[in-house]
Amino acid sequence: MHLALFQPDIPQNTGTILRLCACLDVAAHIIEPAGFPVSDRHFRRAGMDYLDQVSITRHDSWSKFEQWRNETGLRLVLFTTKAAGSYLDYRYGRDDILLFGRESAGVPDEVAAVADARLVIPIKPGLRSLNVAMAAAMALGEAMRQTGSAIQR
Repeated sequence: MHLALFQPDIPQNTGTILRLCACLDVAAHIIEPAGFPVSDRHFRRAGMDYLDQVSITRHDSWSKFEQWRNETGLRLVLFTTKAAGSYLDYRYGRDDILLFGRESAGVPDEVAAVADARLVIPIKPGLRSLNVAMAAAMALGEAMRQTGSAIQR
């Protein structure tokens, strides 16, 4: 399982998501440019010492990420407020890439267009969205539950 962040804006969210990936042994990808340097103290504080425990691949651009994805043949699953299908109804695969957009703008149309699936986490009508770190945790939890890839104690 892979979790990818498209041009993340908020260092605390990115640090929290990378900590989640470390704890669940999930590969993380950051698609540049990010809205902060990786030396940002908020990013480091949110990730704590878990940042040394996560496999992080940084991609210089969307095109570089897509080149990598096409070479590996992995399926891209986009989480977006602009989707109709619920994340609970989708059948995940062990090698899926769960993609989350920028906190401020999501992903551009050309990114959404190449996703193999576009999913939404249903929320109460009238509210905009969940925090991206919360959405990532919910989505990753469901994907790992379905695929049986959760860490066993």
